[in-house]
Amino acid sequence: MDGTDSGPGHSRSEQAEAAEQEAARQRLLEQAEADRVPVDDTTRAVPDRRWRRGQR
Repeated sequence: MDGTDSGPGHSRSEQAEAAEQEAARQRLLEQAEADRVPVDDTTRAVPDRRWRRGQR
Protein backbone atom coordinates (compact mmCIF):
# COMPACT_ATOMS: atom_id res chain seq x y z
CA MET A 1 0.00 0.00 0.00
CA ASP A 2 2.26 2.77 -1.23
CA GLY A 3 -0.49 5.00 -2.70
CA THR A 4 0.24 4.08 -6.31
CA ASP A 5 -2.96 2.10 -6.80
CA SER A 6 -4.17 2.37 -10.38
CA GLY A 7 -7.32 0.35 -9.85
CA PRO A 8 -10.80 1.07 -11.15
CA GLY A 9 -11.47 3.79 -8.56
CA HIS A 10 -8.56 5.85 -9.80
CA SER A 11 -9.59 5.70 -13.45
CA ARG A 12 -13.20 6.52 -12.51
CA SER A 13 -12.08 9.69 -10.75
CA GLU A 14 -9.93 10.62 -13.75
CA GLN A 15 -12.90 10.04 -16.06
CA ALA A 16 -15.13 12.18 -13.85
CA GLU A 17 -12.53 14.96 -13.81
CA ALA A 18 -12.16 14.79 -17.59
CA ALA A 19 -15.96 14.98 -17.98
CA GLU A 20 -16.08 18.02 -15.67
CA GLN A 21 -13.32 19.71 -17.65
CA GLU A 22 -15.12 19.03 -20.93
CA ALA A 23 -18.38 20.40 -19.51
CA ALA A 24 -16.57 23.55 -18.32
CA ARG A 25 -14.96 23.90 -21.75
CA GLN A 26 -18.35 23.64 -23.43
CA ARG A 27 -19.83 26.26 -21.08
CA LEU A 28 -16.97 28.64 -21.89
CA LEU A 29 -17.41 28.11 -25.63
CA GLU A 30 -21.17 28.70 -25.38
CA GLN A 31 -20.61 31.87 -23.35
CA ALA A 32 -18.01 33.14 -25.81
CA GLU A 33 -20.38 32.51 -28.70
CA ALA A 34 -23.17 34.35 -26.90
CA ASP A 35 -20.87 37.35 -26.26
CA ARG A 36 -19.41 37.37 -29.77
CA VAL A 37 -19.78 40.57 -31.80
CA PRO A 38 -20.53 39.96 -35.49
CA VAL A 39 -17.75 41.01 -37.87
CA ASP A 40 -20.08 43.39 -39.68
CA ASP A 41 -20.50 45.38 -36.48
CA THR A 42 -16.75 45.70 -35.90
CA THR A 43 -15.64 46.65 -39.41
CA ARG A 44 -18.07 49.48 -40.00
CA ALA A 45 -16.16 52.76 -39.88
CA VAL A 46 -18.24 55.75 -38.87
CA PRO A 47 -16.48 59.11 -38.91
CA ASP A 48 -17.44 60.77 -35.65
CA ARG A 49 -15.04 63.27 -34.16
CA ARG A 50 -17.45 64.95 -31.78
CA TRP A 51 -15.54 63.58 -28.77
CA ARG A 52 -12.49 65.72 -29.71
CA ARG A 53 -14.34 69.05 -29.40
CA GLY A 54 -14.08 69.17 -25.62
CA GLN A 55 -10.42 68.17 -25.50
CA ARG A 56 -8.89 71.31 -27.03
